[in-house]
Amino acid sequence: MKMLWCWRCKMEVPMMNEEEYKNALKLYADGIRDKDTYPDFQTRFKAVLDFYNKATGWEAKHPNAILHHRIALYGPPCEKCGKPYRTDKASFCAACGNKRP
Repeated sequence: MKMLWCWRCKMEVPMMNEEEYKNALKLYADGIRDKDTYPDFQTRFKAVLDFYNKATGWEAKHPNAILHHRIALYGPPCEKCGKPYRTDKASFCAACGNKRP
């Protein structure tokens, strides 16, 4: 887990490493498969929300947001503002507009 700027959430949030993400993704997939057993959205995805909240100490409200809180999705920090590029291949910083060298 690492605190990192999320361009979707517009704030720093705990980002999962690959091992944490793998566990969260499995729990998320279980929630999708349980749609007939647990028709209530919050009940189906409670396990993934609980996992993220316990692993990070951060209270996530929606399981879909958790899936983009993955370190590997983002690029290196911007040379100008320090926020991460949206992807590893981004040509400019979405936060400040800096063109990547």
